[in-house]
Amino acid sequence: MKAITYSAYGNPLELTEVDEPKIGPDWVKVAVKASSVNPVDWKIGSGGLDGALDTFFPVTPGWDVAGVVEAVGPAVTTLAPGDEVFGYVRKDAVHGGTYAQKVSAPIRTVTKKPQSLSFAEAAAVPLAGLTAYQSLVHHLDVKAGETVLIHAASGGVGLFAVQIARALGLRVLGTASEVNHDYLRALDVVPFTYGDGLVERVRAEFPDGVDAVLDLNGSDLAISPGLLADSSPGRIASVIDPVVKDMGGHYVFVTPDADDLDALAALADDGKLTVEIAATFALADAQKAWDLSQEGHTRGKIVITVD
Repeated sequence: MKAITYSAYGNPLELTEVDEPKIGPDWVKVAVKASSVNPVDWKIGSGGLDGALDTFFPVTPGWDVAGVVEAVGPAVTTLAPGDEVFGYVRKDAVHGGTYAQKVSAPIRTVTKKPQSLSFAEAAAVPLAGLTAYQSLVHHLDVKAGETVLIHAASGGVGLFAVQIARALGLRVLGTASEVNHDYLRALDVVPFTYGDGLVERVRAEFPDGVDAVLDLNGSDLAISPGLLADSSPGRIASVIDPVVKDMGGHYVFVTPDADDLDALAALADDGKLTVEIAATFALADAQKAWDLSQEGHTRGKIVITVD
């Protein structure tokens, strides 16, 4: 089968022939229809996470997937061949990822695809959507009626976070570049510009502050306690900087979880979670997809489709 690989850190991506993946008793084999690019993909490819993750070359990158179940292990009872699925296929080591025609996946990492989303749209959801969902629900423990401020609200994770927050009944504030303010207003988000004076700008409109802060860029993390209504750093979560723990907040490293994926699928099928695709590339053009992602100026997700 064909897959994208790199043979050493920093090497360009290549379309190559690789062996089909094996499946364990509680794994499934998925015929991939689409994957999506997350910044962590090329950060791993550069060696930036070598100290945290075991890597075995050649590497096929990618953790997001949408496709069709081709085979299941003997212990699998929740999925069957022919099922359309999506998932966040993060394994214990970096080697056989989702930029491929087929991928093996532990059953805990995949679930049935939202019926309302195409394969391309579904592939854009898992990592970013789970990051947003787990941050808000499991770490910040938000409740309907509360106010949350999301840093980098127009980014890949941010666009899911604002929709999930609205679906949970929250009032949402978001930081973003001026060019994205009208877009956020259309999502019922109150936009603010990043940087110096942010606390004063927020307090001018919301004198009592906010109940929780979700940091998705790191640049305004240090001033975030000043945005909170009760100055409790336990209501701050960051997916960027573990220093948030020293502040008394929560550091979020997204976890594969089929139940949380089901919750995202339900939001999508209820019309409460939509997907913006910034660009689509064929599998053979994965390097171009990485190049675009590294420019850092896209709104929405970059998707890789697989024939």
